Amino acid sequence: MACALTSGYTLDCRDSVGGVIELYFIEAGNVTTITEASGNVTGITKAAGKVFRKYEQEQDTAFFVENLNSNVQNGTVFYQQELTLVINKMATAVRNELLLLNKNRLIAVVKDANGTYWLLGKTRFLRSTAGNSGTGTASADRNGYTFTYTALEPELAPTVDSSIIAGLLS
Repeated sequence: MACALTSGYTLDCRDSVGGVIELYFIEAGNVTTITEASGNVTGITKAAGKVFRKYEQEQDTAFFVENLNSNVQNGTVFYQQELTLVINKMATAVRNELLLLNKNRLIAVVKDANGTYWLLGKTRFLRSTAGNSGTGTASADRNGYTFTYTALEPELAPTVDSSIIAGLLS
């Protein structure tokens, strides 16, 4: 059988935490090759002079989820990746950057709170699908932006080897 199971799963230590620390975005057209083996990306080649842009995130704000979508009758399975970006404090420069993000097809690398990097939008790309900006009402409310980027991918997000991150930014 082509889809034969290869291993089981054993409970691990309870040492995992939720959340996203950093996001790195690049226009999808500026990625020329992605090298992946067994669910781990070991290389991303960018067009000359192009870089991933880093977006730091406040703790306990940004996140990504992957929802399984399946149709038994059609024999299809795909994963809906949703990445939520949160930026505090509305400002002109941030507004202008978000306008560019929201008009693009994107690939993102996400660093989670466990220090693991994930690649989103690998084959079908992320696109902005929801969002808002606002001042809040009370003093403790967020003044800022929240946007969601979605990709429909044939597989769950692969991890990205941390050794290539510095190269993505230069």
